[in-house]
Amino acid sequence: MSDTVRIGIVGAGGFTRRRMLPNLLAVEGAEVVAVANRSLESAERVAAEFGIPAPMGDWRELVARDDIDAVFVGTQPYFHHEAVMAALDAGKHVLCQTRMATSLAQAREMLAKAEETGLKARLAPPTSYEHARRYVKHLLDDGYVGAVRQVFAYYLVSDYADGSGPLQRRQDHRMFGAVNPLHLGLDWDVLRLWFGDPDRVLAWGRTFTPQRADGPGGGFIAVEMPDALTVVAEIPGGATVTCIQSGVTLFGEERVEIYGDEGTLVYPRKGELSGARRGEEGLAPLPVPSGLEETWHAEEDFVRLVRGEDVGEHDTFRDGVKNMEFLEASALSLTRSGWVDLPLP
Repeated sequence: MSDTVRIGIVGAGGFTRRRMLPNLLAVEGAEVVAVANRSLESAERVAAEFGIPAPMGDWRELVARDDIDAVFVGTQPYFHHEAVMAALDAGKHVLCQTRMATSLAQAREMLAKAEETGLKARLAPPTSYEHARRYVKHLLDDGYVGAVRQVFAYYLVSDYADGSGPLQRRQDHRMFGAVNPLHLGLDWDVLRLWFGDPDRVLAWGRTFTPQRADGPGGGFIAVEMPDALTVVAEIPGGATVTCIQSGVTLFGEERVEIYGDEGTLVYPRKGELSGARRGEEGLAPLPVPSGLEETWHAEEDFVRLVRGEDVGEHDTFRDGVKNMEFLEASALSLTRSGWVDLPLP
């Protein structure tokens, strides 16, 4: 491999264009040499916007190119498995957009392929609760709340509130898979960093509008993912992490509340972290100290990883498998109406 890490892009949707591409182009020693999108025309538009030399109409030809060392897969989750497996088979390192796959079986196959080839494989990290993420972990490890008793993570949005509207993007099981509703996977990425893997989960869900138009003017299609979902995860030691998710809540919000026997932390996704300890009058702001801010550096980390540098064990394919295991266990609990033990067989 040359000193420059040469990267190809498979899938250049909104997130790729807003964040991943500009950041990859800014990494010293990295070069984006080709992009493939839904069509050659759309790839040409992206290439013109970002100065990418080779727009391509066939992603398979992109991953087979000899002048590419690594591939970023920025498609919807339904396509991750096929694109990642092909890239690894072609000898390319892989950075994949989160959600890793649409099923646990797919995720396990992707991990096995990466380990078999010895190539570098990482996931783009979640953006939720980014600013104070490290500081929350620091406070928990330092005993700020004492022993964690209960955690409530709220994702309350109104995207599905209009029952007459068409099927929304994150409701489409064909794009995201039937076990990946709302922001459950994204939120669990963060919660798992703080609390680890659960021993078992219990889920409840409800679909308030069972059929929607398949796009503007399209025929009706069954909605296979719940409009509202609550998952209780019991973590080692007996504490519970409850994910309360809804797409039908007008004027709802996103936040995490952490309650322990010595204190409380409250972290709104679009606000500042606050907390209080036993004996204090009430919640007060907890500014993130210098050095504990969480900053986005996924692209730089990946390029360094491909070069053989140590960037730590985070956002790995193994992490992605554990996330998919949580999602699949939650879906099984919905089907069985009972607790599901982890890990899954």
